[in-house]
Amino acid sequence: MRKIKQISLIILSASLVSCNEKENKEDEVSSADKKASIETVLSVQHTGASDILITRHKVWKDHKLLKEIVKRDTIPALGDSLQVVEDDNGNEHKALVKKDYEFYITVQ
Repeated sequence: MRKIKQISLIILSASLVSCNEKENKEDEVSSADKKASIETVLSVQHTGASDILITRHKVWKDHKLLKEIVKRDTIPALGDSLQVVEDDNGNEHKALVKKDYEFYITVQ
Protein backbone atom coordinates (compact mmCIF):
# COMPACT_ATOMS: atom_id res chain seq x y z
CA MET A 1 0.00 0.00 0.00
CA ARG A 2 2.86 2.36 0.85
CA LYS A 3 4.46 1.68 -2.55
CA ILE A 4 1.21 2.64 -4.34
CA LYS A 5 1.10 5.94 -2.42
CA GLN A 6 4.72 6.68 -3.36
CA ILE A 7 4.07 5.95 -7.04
CA SER A 8 0.92 8.10 -6.94
CA LEU A 9 2.89 10.94 -5.37
CA ILE A 10 5.58 10.70 -8.05
CA ILE A 11 3.00 10.73 -10.86
CA LEU A 12 1.21 13.71 -9.30
CA SER A 13 4.49 15.61 -8.94
CA ALA A 14 5.45 14.90 -12.54
CA SER A 15 2.01 16.06 -13.71
CA LEU A 16 2.29 19.34 -11.82
CA VAL A 17 5.78 20.01 -13.18
CA SER A 18 4.67 19.32 -16.75
CA CYS A 19 1.75 21.75 -16.37
CA ASN A 20 4.16 24.55 -15.48
CA GLU A 21 6.36 24.05 -18.56
CA LYS A 22 5.86 26.44 -21.45
CA GLU A 23 3.75 25.23 -24.34
CA ASN A 24 5.74 23.42 -27.01
CA LYS A 25 5.82 25.61 -30.12
CA GLU A 26 7.75 23.38 -32.49
CA ASP A 27 5.04 23.76 -35.16
CA GLU A 28 5.01 27.58 -34.95
CA VAL A 29 6.48 29.31 -38.00
CA SER A 30 7.49 32.93 -38.48
CA SER A 31 7.01 32.95 -42.26
CA ALA A 32 5.78 30.66 -45.01
CA ASP A 33 8.18 28.78 -47.26
CA LYS A 34 7.54 30.57 -50.53
CA LYS A 35 9.21 27.87 -52.62
CA ALA A 36 6.04 25.75 -52.60
CA SER A 37 3.33 26.44 -50.03
CA ILE A 38 -0.18 27.62 -49.31
CA GLU A 39 -0.37 30.37 -46.67
CA THR A 40 -3.76 30.73 -44.96
CA VAL A 41 -4.94 33.61 -42.76
CA LEU A 42 -8.25 33.53 -40.87
CA SER A 43 -9.81 36.63 -39.31
CA VAL A 44 -13.16 37.88 -38.04
CA GLN A 45 -14.50 41.37 -38.70
CA HIS A 46 -17.16 42.54 -36.22
CA THR A 47 -20.06 44.34 -37.93
CA GLY A 48 -22.82 44.60 -35.33
CA ALA A 49 -25.46 41.85 -35.26
CA SER A 50 -23.28 39.54 -37.35
CA ASP A 51 -19.59 38.95 -37.96
CA ILE A 52 -17.71 38.35 -41.19
CA LEU A 53 -15.28 35.43 -41.36
CA ILE A 54 -12.48 36.29 -43.79
CA THR A 55 -10.34 33.47 -45.18
CA ARG A 56 -7.28 34.37 -47.26
CA HIS A 57 -5.18 31.79 -49.10
CA LYS A 58 -1.92 32.68 -50.83
CA VAL A 59 -0.48 30.06 -53.17
CA TRP A 60 3.32 30.31 -53.49
CA LYS A 61 5.54 28.56 -56.04
CA ASP A 62 9.20 29.31 -56.80
CA HIS A 63 9.07 32.40 -54.54
CA LYS A 64 6.25 33.92 -56.63
CA LEU A 65 2.66 34.52 -55.56
CA LEU A 66 0.62 32.48 -58.04
CA LYS A 67 -2.83 33.16 -56.70
CA GLU A 68 -4.61 34.81 -53.78
CA ILE A 69 -8.06 33.56 -52.82
CA VAL A 70 -10.21 35.66 -50.46
CA LYS A 71 -13.54 34.33 -49.18
CA ARG A 72 -15.98 36.18 -46.89
CA ASP A 73 -18.80 34.49 -44.98
CA THR A 74 -21.39 36.03 -42.67
CA ILE A 75 -21.59 34.27 -39.31
CA PRO A 76 -23.59 35.07 -36.16
CA ALA A 77 -21.98 37.44 -33.67
CA LEU A 78 -21.20 36.00 -30.24
CA GLY A 79 -22.30 39.13 -28.39
CA ASP A 80 -20.43 41.32 -25.93
CA SER A 81 -18.57 40.66 -22.70
CA LEU A 82 -17.79 43.09 -19.89
CA GLN A 83 -14.00 43.45 -19.52
CA VAL A 84 -11.55 45.78 -17.85
CA VAL A 85 -9.74 47.78 -20.56
CA GLU A 86 -7.00 50.40 -20.47
CA ASP A 87 -7.27 53.66 -22.43
CA ASP A 88 -4.41 55.66 -24.00
CA ASN A 89 -3.78 57.50 -20.71
CA GLY A 90 -3.32 54.25 -18.76
CA ASN A 91 -6.66 54.51 -16.95
CA GLU A 92 -8.56 51.27 -16.47
CA HIS A 93 -12.33 51.05 -16.79
CA LYS A 94 -15.00 48.46 -17.62
CA ALA A 95 -16.27 48.32 -21.19
CA LEU A 96 -18.32 46.04 -23.43
CA VAL A 97 -16.03 44.21 -25.85
CA LYS A 98 -17.09 41.96 -28.76
CA LYS A 99 -16.42 38.28 -28.10
CA ASP A 100 -14.03 36.60 -30.53
CA TYR A 101 -14.28 33.18 -32.07
CA GLU A 102 -11.62 30.56 -31.33
CA PHE A 103 -10.06 28.89 -34.37
CA TYR A 104 -9.36 25.15 -34.52
CA ILE A 105 -7.75 24.01 -37.76
CA THR A 106 -7.32 20.46 -39.05
CA VAL A 107 -4.83 19.92 -41.87
CA GLN A 108 -4.87 16.68 -43.84
